[in-house]
Amino acid sequence: MSDATPLGAGDERIKQRSRLREALIRPELGGIVGTILVFSLFLVFAHDSGMFSPQGVMNWSQVSAQFMIIAVGACLLMIAGEFDLSVGSMIGFAGMMIAIFSVTLGWPMWLAIVVTFALALGIGALNGFIVVRTGLPSFIVTLAALFILRGFTIFLPQTIERKTIIGGLREAAEGDWLAPLFGGKIFAGFFQWLGDIGLIETFSRGNRAGQPVVDGIPMLIVWALALVVFGHVVLTKTRFGNWIFASGGDAQAARYTGVPVNRVKILMFMFTAFVATVFATCQVMEFGSAGADRGLLKEFEAIIAVVIGGALLTGGYGSVIGAALGALIFGVVQQGLFFAGVESSLFRVFLGVILLFAVVLNTYVRRMITGER
Repeated sequence: MSDATPLGAGDERIKQRSRLREALIRPELGGIVGTILVFSLFLVFAHDSGMFSPQGVMNWSQVSAQFMIIAVGACLLMIAGEFDLSVGSMIGFAGMMIAIFSVTLGWPMWLAIVVTFALALGIGALNGFIVVRTGLPSFIVTLAALFILRGFTIFLPQTIERKTIIGGLREAAEGDWLAPLFGGKIFAGFFQWLGDIGLIETFSRGNRAGQPVVDGIPMLIVWALALVVFGHVVLTKTRFGNWIFASGGDAQAARYTGVPVNRVKILMFMFTAFVATVFATCQVMEFGSAGADRGLLKEFEAIIAVVIGGALLTGGYGSVIGAALGALIFGVVQQGLFFAGVESSLFRVFLGVILLFAVVLNTYVRRMITGER
């Protein structure tokens, strides 16, 4: 009876190294480390500022949810090997179209929302179609769409209303069946109960006396969490998720194995337009107005969140959970600087520094995966 065993079969050091390598190449690693560091810093420097009170948590949760919604779409598209620089302009355009349809033209709010979503999906499909048919870089195609959409967002209200901000959306949404899906709140009764028993502060004066300072979870946050779960499940649990990875990793090889690469990419452009319109609809319902300047620079913030979350700029690698953590970091830092009394303009400095760090880290990870030097 031979006692020979394959080389390294029982070597625990090799197993430990492989486990360590698996942990290091996880796309969420950067997001997890960044989240721990950011929360640790603000727990030290802003713990007594109200940042972690119920109202403070709600503030940075809402900001994070904004980044999170568009980061999910940007993440899936980047894993598929493409970029969409028109996301910010789509946010402004979609919000303005809802305002024009409902306030200016007098359509029911539900119809204005549905038609706007259909229009946005059509534009997303057109972007994807141009990219896959012409072979042009998506960077160029969507950069053109960025200017076209922003131009229409300014031109249409100026031509129709002689102004670039249209209000009255709250009044137009009153009694509508679809508007609360984007502008309402859930668990209002639960938070009122928490206020009644003293677990949450309540207003003591005025017509809001007795109401909790946090009176429910905004639908913006609900949409963000729902989209993160949806994106994560699609990417990790479905055949379509494998197609997304394959399309971004090696499109030609994916085609040889039967992956409908063109269809995948077009659908990802449509999904990016969809999440931008979700963001826009929640925004106009919250503010009660639409402005031509809404969504500025959001496309870059979405890409940065995705890169922080571990996605490679070359495609084929990334994580929706990582992108969500990147968005959470954004929201916490943006609001945390305010609570800590730091000049808010330093937020942009933080974006630049963390983007550079994330790209360097992701480049190292890519080299570990591919074996490059």
